[in-house]
Amino acid sequence: MPWSNQGGSGGPWGRGPGGGPTPPNLEDVLRQGQDRLRAILPGGLGGGRGLILILIAVAILWAASGFYRVQPDEQGVALVFGEWKADPQTTGPGLHWNYPWPVGEALTPSVETINSIEIGYNSVGQGRGGRTTDVPEESLMLTGDQNIIDIDFSVQWKIKNAGLFLFNIRDPAATVKVAAESAMREVIGQIDIQPALTEAREQVQADTQLLLQQMLDTYEAGIEITQVQLQDVQPPKAVIDAFDDVQRALQDRDRLQNEADAYRNDIIPRARGEAVQLVQNASAYREKVINEAQGDAARFLSVYREYVTAKTVTIQRMYLETMSALFKDTEKMVIDSGAEGQLNPVPYLALPELNKALDRGAAKTGREANQ
Repeated sequence: MPWSNQGGSGGPWGRGPGGGPTPPNLEDVLRQGQDRLRAILPGGLGGGRGLILILIAVAILWAASGFYRVQPDEQGVALVFGEWKADPQTTGPGLHWNYPWPVGEALTPSVETINSIEIGYNSVGQGRGGRTTDVPEESLMLTGDQNIIDIDFSVQWKIKNAGLFLFNIRDPAATVKVAAESAMREVIGQIDIQPALTEAREQVQADTQLLLQQMLDTYEAGIEITQVQLQDVQPPKAVIDAFDDVQRALQDRDRLQNEADAYRNDIIPRARGEAVQLVQNASAYREKVINEAQGDAARFLSVYREYVTAKTVTIQRMYLETMSALFKDTEKMVIDSGAEGQLNPVPYLALPELNKALDRGAAKTGREANQ
């Protein structure tokens, strides 16, 4: 032993000042281990049988080290000499085996972690105390009506296929950001600025997410886009005052147009109703005139047929009817024919006065009955 008791001090392995027990001798421990190994392996360590058993044990341990565990939120990717074996492409949750190191290797990236990318702005801090800085080279875009719009949006994504994600793209975050900016520019380039600022926001988000997913699938990036969220959409700050003036003018135009539409909706139905009424009145008058003319013609033909059959009687009846119609509303007196030549003829029968008296009596009787 290189360490020995020196003057009772004990050194590092001797007795301490308190007189504690001395630690076991290292050479004795190694010697005892070798003796036990020789007992297990007859013929000693140099024998062929012992060497084979050692190699077998090492091989078993090496093969056992190839087992790897994939967590529920992960996908396993098996490599052999650094090459991705795509059959199967990825392994699901559970215990799997691949060639151990240095032949094989297993990667298990998380596929449920949601990653977020900001485009058009950079946020510093979170919550109420956070602030954002605009990135004009990313946020300024051209709309379909040749106007400039400032759009800040974020993209959430996760891994869909771990193998494609690890080996088909070098910088996933940068790839998603560039592709998302390109997709947003294409979508905004097909929409006018007014809908993009108001009612078309949901449609812009959906179209951008669909187009971005198609682009990444074309790249075989193994990435799934979970959401595209517009954060701030407004005109550029340099022209926002002029844009507000334009918007107010457009609102005034819409208001006046709505008032004109309301007036039109009020006056047109009434005019149409009056026109229909006039047409109906004209039609009724036409029918009335036609029917009266047809009645007069029928009556004339009837009188004519009677005249042809009995001329004298018909002439007499026509004379009487004509005279009756002429004297219907005039005062009439019956005078004795023998009074011809007399200066003061005496009325024989005052028929109009008699009729008026009868009418007044009937009206008085009706009033009394009502009371």
